[in-house]
Amino acid sequence: MTKKISIVEKIHSANDQLAAENKQQLNQADLFSLNIMASPGAGKTSIIEKSLELLKSDYKIAAIDGDVATSIDANRAAEAGATAVQINTGGQCHTDAHMLRNALMELDLDKFDLLLVENVGNLICPASFKLGTDKNVLIASIPEGDDKPYKYPAMYQDVDALIINKIDLLPYVKFDMEYFQKGVQMLNPDLITFPVSCTTGKGIEAWVNWVSEHVKDKKVS
Repeated sequence: MTKKISIVEKIHSANDQLAAENKQQLNQADLFSLNIMASPGAGKTSIIEKSLELLKSDYKIAAIDGDVATSIDANRAAEAGATAVQINTGGQCHTDAHMLRNALMELDLDKFDLLLVENVGNLICPASFKLGTDKNVLIASIPEGDDKPYKYPAMYQDVDALIINKIDLLPYVKFDMEYFQKGVQMLNPDLITFPVSCTTGKGIEAWVNWVSEHVKDKKVS
């Protein structure tokens, strides 16, 4: 048991070092970056598409899409207006700092204002691996249920923004918003939350404005 814990600690320590190097590289390029995490089907790619729709006229945007296999998400990001790079994790349930570093080498970072990193769909592993991005964003969705903050606390504790997607389904799905938000509040009281619907567009503008303000702040800092 001791040996196993030691190995895990070494893996995380090495990843954290690479994440710090990634962060330095992104800062040198004045590039604001987001690590977007969620379970499969919560709507990561749809949120990215909607964000690109409203942001691409003002900013040069790159997207790095992590997935176990295929380039479907990267293709969708490219079609929506981003310069996209695909990471295939080869079965791993998360994107780590080393994978991101390799993907960054495919981009001329100085040409971009915003980087969107779409992590692998998972509510466990991504929380343990820093990437070096400016902000971590978690997407929850109404069909997943209102118990997710209680079942996966680590995912909610260390994120900077929470998107609650598919709010258009609230009349049709059993979801106690008060119970959900109480769980979030206990874990991360300063978390900023954006209830949105990619189907109707409700709430997307508030989310995009938050992103835009951070892009501007990064450029002048």
